[in-house]
Amino acid sequence: MTVIEARGLRKAFGTTVAVDGIDLRVEEGRILGLIGPNGAGKTTALNAILGLTQYQGELRVLGRDPWNERDRLMRDVCFIADVAVLPRWIRVSQALDYVAGVHPRFDRAKAESFLAKTTIRLASKVKELSKGMVAQLHLALVMAIDAKLLVLDEPTLGLDIMTSRTIIEFIRECRQQGKTVIFSTHVMSEVEKLCDVIGIIQSGRLLAEGSLAELRERYRQNDLEEIFVQVVGPYQGSTEA
Repeated sequence: MTVIEARGLRKAFGTTVAVDGIDLRVEEGRILGLIGPNGAGKTTALNAILGLTQYQGELRVLGRDPWNERDRLMRDVCFIADVAVLPRWIRVSQALDYVAGVHPRFDRAKAESFLAKTTIRLASKVKELSKGMVAQLHLALVMAIDAKLLVLDEPTLGLDIMTSRTIIEFIRECRQQGKTVIFSTHVMSEVEKLCDVIGIIQSGRLLAEGSLAELRERYRQNDLEEIFVQVVGPYQGSTEA
């Protein structure tokens, strides 16, 4: 089954073209990693897939038009943004209450079981949590939803190594469950370890796509950073796990 199919996907903000004619196909159960510098168009492409922004071209996600069928689409999709989106005043227990009330596939017991392994208290407010704890709360909410597609925008950005590892293990668990994952990152080691398919994006264009083995053969390089440099030029992001 094809989960995501884009043809000539384009998004412009005034005279600035953020996504410039991307063709993309992601099959069920695959993990796609998008890697590129800041401003490359990664987040805009993900927002189009999520139905958060209008676009030009053709785009189908789980067989639906994301912009016109977003309500139905989001029953089968989970999303973690690169910035905190939870209200700072809300308590952890209230966040669980809210998701339980709006999402038919949310398993509250599963979320509470995950949180029990952390230092997060149900009575705590979001504003009292560290950035890593907020990420763990997001992860608990997402893990407890039986979704077909997970979209993660820079999921480990700015997190400590232990929280990053928790998120990486979560992505691995999704693969074992046959779910489809698409995520953007600056960390090349994450892409190398996790992804079935790698997409290198620059200036809104998907310049290279394929498995790590395919990219190594195509560009005659063993190291992903060297492949990246060959495709788009010197890389400014982190390469640490």
